[in-house]
Amino acid sequence: MKKATQKEIAAIKALFLEHFNNAVTELNYTNLYELLVCVMLSAQCTDKRVNLITPALFARFPDVVTLSNANLEDIKSLINSCSFFNNKATNLIKMAQKVVEVHNGEIPLDEKALVGLAGVGQKTAHVVMIEYTKANLMAVDTHVFRVAHRLGLSSAKSAIKTEEELTKVFKTELDTLHQAMVLFGRYTCKAMKPLCENCFLTPYCKSKEGFKV
Repeated sequence: MKKATQKEIAAIKALFLEHFNNAVTELNYTNLYELLVCVMLSAQCTDKRVNLITPALFARFPDVVTLSNANLEDIKSLINSCSFFNNKATNLIKMAQKVVEVHNGEIPLDEKALVGLAGVGQKTAHVVMIEYTKANLMAVDTHVFRVAHRLGLSSAKSAIKTEEELTKVFKTELDTLHQAMVLFGRYTCKAMKPLCENCFLTPYCKSKEGFKV
């Protein structure tokens, strides 16, 4: 697939910022603790599903201290409609325990420290920092990966390499661009039956043969 030119990249960036200038996550949260838990649960699970799960979870475990002392089976029962709930339940408790023991109960907003928590990889850390601090970072989920490849912004085979390429081509305002690409991929540039007739980026789309990405 053809790569986007510098001129096309500039136009794509400008259009994303125009259409999604106030884009934020669709996860429901009220503080950093809730945001981190939501993002951890959202891995390979829809935001809509996470938002159905978390009210009861946060009512029972409203902060990192109560979560650190939680019974594993209790967590599993509260999140069992979420994908990979067994692993996620274990990681949530381990994450909370390390925050309490190592970080004095304060969730760190440093990438290295975040990645040091159970169940928190680079993408999760970046999503949390993007949403909570407006950090100039990119994170690549399935939506961002698909959009980046259809627009010729990346030809990388992995999410990490795609993230590197998007960071290099966009350089600035990465927090807004990440949110924009997530929402654009979720509602317009969908995996199946993309809404091409409603797409403001049609002139820049490189995927003309069946939307295979």
